[in-house]
Amino acid sequence: QVQLVESGGGSVRPGGSLRLSCLAPGLRDTMRVMAWFRQRPGKEREWVASIKTADGSTFYADPVKRRFIVSQDKAENSVFLQMNDFLPADSGVYYCAGTRYFTHEALLGDARQFGLWGQGTRVSVSS
Repeated sequence: QVQLVESGGGSVRPGGSLRLSCLAPGLRDTMRVMAWFRQRPGKEREWVASIKTADGSTFYADPVKRRFIVSQDKAENSVFLQMNDFLPADSGVYYCAGTRYFTHEALLGDARQFGLWGQGTRVSVSS
């Protein structure tokens, strides 16, 4: 069973930066769309960003546009989420997700399209 493993969570100051990583075995050969989701305290899980693995096209939710960057390293079977200009509202548990099937819905953050999920990594704002 393929498992996605996130890392890089921790505390970050407002306005600071943090980079999350997701190890995704099979990314290079089988994954078609990878994405990041987050669940903030008291909120439903929400989509953050997606990347089309074939060509690296990226898509972002409005709250993180121009602040977060999703990228991939196929040789390392990894996906990254660079978080810049961190806001307190960005605090939460961040999940990596992947699917072997390309759909536009996956690119636009429909969680039902993703069959593989990581266990999550927590990110919080520090004073």
